[in-house]
Amino acid sequence: MAVGSKGSAERWSAEDSLDELAQLAATAGADVVGKLVQRLPHASKRHYLGRGKLEELVALKADTGYSVVIFDDELSPLQQINLEDALGVKVIDRAALILDIFARRAHTREGQLQVELAQHQYLLPRLAGQWSHLERLGGGIGTRGPGETQLETDKRLIQRKIHRLKDHIDDIRKHRHLYRQQRQKTGIPVVALVGYTNAGKSTLLNALSHAGVFVEDKLFATLDPTTRRLTLPDKSAVLLTDTVGFIRKLPPAIITAFKATLEELTSASLLLHVVDLTAHNAAEQCQVVEDILADLELLDKPRITALNKIDLLLPDGRGWDEERALKYLSARAPADEYTALVSAVKGWGLRRLLELVGQALTRAKQPVQ
Repeated sequence: MAVGSKGSAERWSAEDSLDELAQLAATAGADVVGKLVQRLPHASKRHYLGRGKLEELVALKADTGYSVVIFDDELSPLQQINLEDALGVKVIDRAALILDIFARRAHTREGQLQVELAQHQYLLPRLAGQWSHLERLGGGIGTRGPGETQLETDKRLIQRKIHRLKDHIDDIRKHRHLYRQQRQKTGIPVVALVGYTNAGKSTLLNALSHAGVFVEDKLFATLDPTTRRLTLPDKSAVLLTDTVGFIRKLPPAIITAFKATLEELTSASLLLHVVDLTAHNAAEQCQVVEDILADLELLDKPRITALNKIDLLLPDGRGWDEERALKYLSARAPADEYTALVSAVKGWGLRRLLELVGQALTRAKQPVQ
């Protein structure tokens, strides 16, 4: 069961947001049996939902048989405890769901460490609720309840674990820094793929470099970064690197934990923004990418855009070749010197894209006054 709240006017509709939450749930292996939306000026501090909507959600359990309820916003520890008491099932929020997906998708040691750090940082403020049943057993004036003792012990253990994980990730960051310094000495520019999750970044990397990166039509299909060497049409060489996809309401713990990976964007000579042109909310997805790049202080980085999945926009899937498709779509969505129409699956528009990469890198090298 997916639940969302429309607390304020946003660019995203509540329905679009819940549709994305359902995609995330499917990626995590869940079957979505229903969706529920409530429009409130602000969420309830105790249950997130209003009393009437909470009763409606409880009643839906008999009809749908749901065993987990996923909320589209990050819940406070109090809200999560009260909801689980009221619903009698496991309750998770959007942040926990994304962390679960990241844990499934991280295959390298680096990725696993970063996900584990984010999970512990998410868990730490929620520990109090884990021992609420023990706190009721005893305690009082001049005594210390067993729940409090266990809670303090767990907090210390997690804080130590977080400290160790940060040390390990700092070592990775130092190694990456040395690697980037060596790479810069070669003079080969780095082009970093960025974009909303499931926009087709990994498919594009495979199409351009035959990288063999795992591709699946799910959110966050790939998590660990991959770098491949490419030769551009002007015979110059570049390194093309894939990064984790962005998403709306990306948990701050994820951004913090993946700072070592996202530093690849900082050192890149050029950002290649991959956009799913078929998404009905493509403009909103682009804005999410812009907002995250702004948070990372990367808006001034040279950038070009690849409008991907153009083959799905053609009126008939049969009888189209690259030349005819690009001519047809260019007349309706003219591309400029910073934009290319591509289909990573079909291989359409890739030479033009690589030409744009070469031109953008040349412009970036030109001195300015």
